[in-house]
Amino acid sequence: MYAIIKTGGKQYRVNEGDVIRVEKLALEKGATIEFVSLLAAEGATVTTDGKVKVTGEVLAHNKGTKIYIDKYKSGIQYRRRNGHRQLHTDVKITSVK
Repeated sequence: MYAIIKTGGKQYRVNEGDVIRVEKLALEKGATIEFVSLLAAEGATVTTDGKVKVTGEVLAHNKGTKIYIDKYKSGIQYRRRNGHRQLHTDVKITSVK
């Protein structure tokens, strides 16, 4: 059985036991979280009513790789460089019911 969940403005396809990386959640390590399922499928049966409960456990909070943003305008000596590291949370899916 798998489910499609939504968190942080993105959708994820999850099975029981999967570890997914989502945008940062304001929960401490070891906390449990319940996601709303948009769609669930088991064999040929597909459910879209949201009655399937997906729970997960927060494993860790991390930062992503550094991304550099360069700005440049020719002829006027304008150059800027900024960096960004996105915060994310690793979540282990404990049950899909």
